[in-house]
Amino acid sequence: MSNRTSLQKRLGIALTFGVTLLWLFGVTASGLVAQHEMNEVFDSALQETAQRVLPLAVTGILNREIGARNETAPALEEHDEHLTYVVRDRQGKILLQSHDADPDVFATLPRKGFSNTSTHRIYGASAVSDTIYIEVAEPLAHRREAALEAGLALLMPLLFLIPVSLLGVWWVVRLSLRRVVEFQQSIESRGAGDLSPVEGGRLPAEFEPVAVAVNRLLERLHRALETERSFTANSAHELRTPLATALAKVQRLKTEVHSDPLRTRVGEIEEALRSLASLSGKLLELAKAEGGGAISQNQHNLVPILTMVVGDFEGDAPGRINLTLPGQEVNSFLDPDAFAILARNLIENAVKHGSPHRPVEVSLTADGALRVRNGGNIVPPDQLALLRNRFVRATTHGPGSGLGLAIADAIAEGAGMTLVLRSPVTGSGDGFEAEIYLV
Repeated sequence: MSNRTSLQKRLGIALTFGVTLLWLFGVTASGLVAQHEMNEVFDSALQETAQRVLPLAVTGILNREIGARNETAPALEEHDEHLTYVVRDRQGKILLQSHDADPDVFATLPRKGFSNTSTHRIYGASAVSDTIYIEVAEPLAHRREAALEAGLALLMPLLFLIPVSLLGVWWVVRLSLRRVVEFQQSIESRGAGDLSPVEGGRLPAEFEPVAVAVNRLLERLHRALETERSFTANSAHELRTPLATALAKVQRLKTEVHSDPLRTRVGEIEEALRSLASLSGKLLELAKAEGGGAISQNQHNLVPILTMVVGDFEGDAPGRINLTLPGQEVNSFLDPDAFAILARNLIENAVKHGSPHRPVEVSLTADGALRVRNGGNIVPPDQLALLRNRFVRATTHGPGSGLGLAIADAIAEGAGMTLVLRSPVTGSGDGFEAEIYLV
């Protein structure tokens, strides 16, 4: 199984991840800026409170009777004070404080300007020649709470924006790569024998060279296959003609010779020519099988082709072949000529090397399974594994060149099918069986 992911998926994940990171970076940056601005606002509020309260506190303190005790500013309504203050003299004695102020928050002696404790932010100012000081304190927890609420306010929209961005990115990527996906599917769905040009006119500019290169390759492959088929056909014709002529002349010479030794030698020449004609035919079939022309662009019904092939053997082996056919068409993309060559070689192998006293069973099922079975001795496993090789024969006394099963296997491999060889036959104690699924 391939671990490669599609371009569409990779772009979708990368863009979604990138957009999410940008959103989070933007929110973080906005939160930091907002926190900085809030701190400035809070510091300004501390400063403003001190400057507003200090004159009033000074007036009230100076109008008191000398020796008056510390006063607590009354609260108009009960409320939580985020800003508390104390007014002290130079020695740190409290002269006035807000109603919710905690003196322990402040330092022993008053200070001017901004300062921090572990819990509060404090601002101090003075009046009356630095004899009266005011210090306003704000809890740092209040600032952190405000910053947290601001951050949450910025993050909350992301719960909506991130899924929307995800859907948007996937939609844009899918729309942008739609033509590329269609191009991929058009190549993937076509049969192995379909060498027609691929439609790539509406592809993005980056993929147009790919479509052009694929079509050029398909065109070159189509020309190469056609050239090889033409060469094989012409070679077969050009070889058969002189061999047939030579064989006819030898047969005529044989009838004119009256000397028995000479007739024997002419007969040997005749047999050699027959063997040469058979071998040349097998070699041409092997060349065609290995030429890549086993698949056609359209489906063909294999039933009449098999019937015709079996009929060709009736002259040499009358009544020996039992043919079983389905009651319907069996359509396959296997080239008709290639199927005829495959079937002929399998049947010929069974007729030549099978037991002459037992029939050869040829069957084609509705699901496209072609089986050729013959009786005879069991082929040992070590020999069975080598029968697909050229010029390899099992231990047999029958004639042959050792190319029949090699041709059948080459056609099956070129069509993406598997030729299965068994010995003994399934459900029997002896014999040989060849099976291939053609659909």
